[in-house]
Amino acid sequence: MTTAHAAESGVRGHILVVDDELSMREYLELLLHREGYAVTSVPGVKPACEVLARDGVDLVISDMKLGTGSGLDVLRTARARKEPPEVVLITAYGTPSAAVEAMREGAYDYICKPFDNEELRLLVQKALEKRTLRQENITLRARLLPGLGVAVGQSARMQAVWSLVEKVAPGRSTVLVTGESGTGKELVARGIHMRGNRAAQPFLPFNCAALNEGTLESELFGHVKGAFTGALHERAGLLVSAGEGTVMLDEVGEMPLATQVKLLRVLQERKVKPVGSAAEVPFQARVIAATNRRLETEVKAGRFREDLFYRLNVITLELPPLRERAGDISLLAGHFLSRMAEELGRPGLRFAPETLALLERYAFPGNVRQLQNMVERAATLSDSDLLGPSTLPPAVRGEAEPVARPGEGGEPQLSGGFNLERHLDDSERRYLLAALKQAGGVKTRAADLLGLSFRSFRYRLAKHGLTDELEDPAPVRSGE
Repeated sequence: MTTAHAAESGVRGHILVVDDELSMREYLELLLHREGYAVTSVPGVKPACEVLARDGVDLVISDMKLGTGSGLDVLRTARARKEPPEVVLITAYGTPSAAVEAMREGAYDYICKPFDNEELRLLVQKALEKRTLRQENITLRARLLPGLGVAVGQSARMQAVWSLVEKVAPGRSTVLVTGESGTGKELVARGIHMRGNRAAQPFLPFNCAALNEGTLESELFGHVKGAFTGALHERAGLLVSAGEGTVMLDEVGEMPLATQVKLLRVLQERKVKPVGSAAEVPFQARVIAATNRRLETEVKAGRFREDLFYRLNVITLELPPLRERAGDISLLAGHFLSRMAEELGRPGLRFAPETLALLERYAFPGNVRQLQNMVERAATLSDSDLLGPSTLPPAVRGEAEPVARPGEGGEPQLSGGFNLERHLDDSERRYLLAALKQAGGVKTRAADLLGLSFRSFRYRLAKHGLTDELEDPAPVRSGE
């Protein structure tokens, strides 16, 4: 008999519970309903298939053994749906082979009996987060792809990049995207993902510089229960949980050498070894790496493994800084302003000609991301639909030097007593403080504005005695 709980306001998702034991179904219904989920429970494979065919289901939680069928039958039916739900299987302790088979067929994860409420709650939350990401990718594909070429730019160099994106998107070869911070590396990586046959699968960006070595490996490769303090249950890493989607390794040049060794092996064998486990788990995801460093230089300096560099460098897309494609600035600014006009419900938003002229003269050390943030700020704070020069930051209005064009600008006038090192130190300190101020105290954003890696930014803060200026933000998975 099917039991359906009516969704209350604020329902967080629809979960289908499949178990042939009434007591287990009632327990899961009560637990999940208290967490704010709409729950439907059924006793076997046939009614589960009927619910999947009829209702919108976000997550399936099924026992592996179901009398006349199995959880694998439910999994296969769920995976065949046009918009498949995530699937978590419940297994008896000591039956890892069945669980591994389920993971290979596309299950999000499994949980062993007996389990506690918190373990299940966290697993459900993570599974639904993954589904949300996949749905967002589909939505982005529908909304963003028609204008993605415009968003990236129409200069000759960016058109060449985009032409290469179209060529590499259908394959699964590793791609390395290089360029200064803010040039649009994640946008291009997402474009590769959405132009290929993986668009309906997750796109998972991950910042390799945001976590320490141990946590980094756990996030990428997964871990088994008890592998370290706080490992309450077994967890698949990003490479496995992405399914047939794409994992973007942002700031790969910041990855510790010990982790580089493991990543090389993973990419060569297409298998991961979760932290604390002796068993290897295959994965199907495509890997796209990104960096704002010159990896060839890092290899020569001994900070990056040469063999990993060649493994990542199968196909390279180099994104030029915005100052080298100034013809794209007005185009990009107009694109971002159109998006803000739609978001704010102000279709009359437009730039004054002198505002665009100032933007085109500015160096944009933070590249496209800085331009986007600048446009969003101007559109949000302006009382008028006509965005004049006063809506731009002081640096853009002329209080900082605009970008020097080839053949422009005179030689600096020097006099006795000039100290270049002191002058450079003073300038660096001012830029650090200005970036912190513009980023609202968020150091990762300030580093991006200056085109620096987070580690390099922290080093410069310490050099100038600015380490206590502001607290660091909490680590995040995706790089900006």
